[in-house]
Amino acid sequence: MKMLRFALAPVLALMLSAPAFAQAIPLAEISRYLNSIGTASSPFTQVNADGSTSTGTVYIKRPGRARFEYNGNKSLVLASGGQVAIFDPKSNQPPTQYPLSRTPLNLILGADIDLGRARMVVGQKSDGKTTTVIAQDPDHPDYGTISLVFSANPTQLRQWVITDQAGKKTVVILGEMKKDVDLGSRIFSIDAETRARKN
Repeated sequence: MKMLRFALAPVLALMLSAPAFAQAIPLAEISRYLNSIGTASSPFTQVNADGSTSTGTVYIKRPGRARFEYNGNKSLVLASGGQVAIFDPKSNQPPTQYPLSRTPLNLILGADIDLGRARMVVGQKSDGKTTTVIAQDPDHPDYGTISLVFSANPTQLRQWVITDQAGKKTVVILGEMKKDVDLGSRIFSIDAETRARKN
C-alpha cells in the first residue's frame, strides 16, 4: 500500500498542477484584447476548404474594416461600410458583395466586443499553450461560427477558423501581428478599389 502511494504521488502532483497549466484565458481578457486593437497588420497563410493554400497580408482597422491582400495576384477581400467585397482579378465585373453582419468575421470587427454576451461563445478550450474560443452571432447562429485561437502572456490572436453554413472551413494563420500601424481609410474603400481597377 505504501509503495502504491509513492507510485501515485507523481501522478497526483501532475493532476493537481494540470488545471493551472491548462487554464483557459478568461473571456473578459480576450474581449479586452480584441477591443484594444485599433489598427493592425499581419502576414497570413490561408487554408481553404478544398485544401488549397494562399498567403498574403491582412490589414485591420476597427471597427468594421479589414483588407486581405493575396500574394501572387490581385485577389482582394475588403470589409468596409458594413459590406464584404470580393475582388476577382480574372473578372471584369464589379466585386461580389454581401453584408458583413452575415459573416462570423463581424464578431471580431465589431465596435464593442463582449464575448460574455449570452449565447455568443459556444465553446472554449485550452491545450495549455493556447486558448480556443468558438463564437457565433447569438441572433443568427445559422451564419456559421468563428474559432479564435489565442496565445497567452501576453494575449495574442494567432489564427481563426471560419465555418460557414455548409460546414466548410477556412483557416487563417497569422504571422507576427503589428498593432497601432498607420493605415489610412482609402485602402478600405470598396468604391475607390473598384474605380482603381477600372483604370
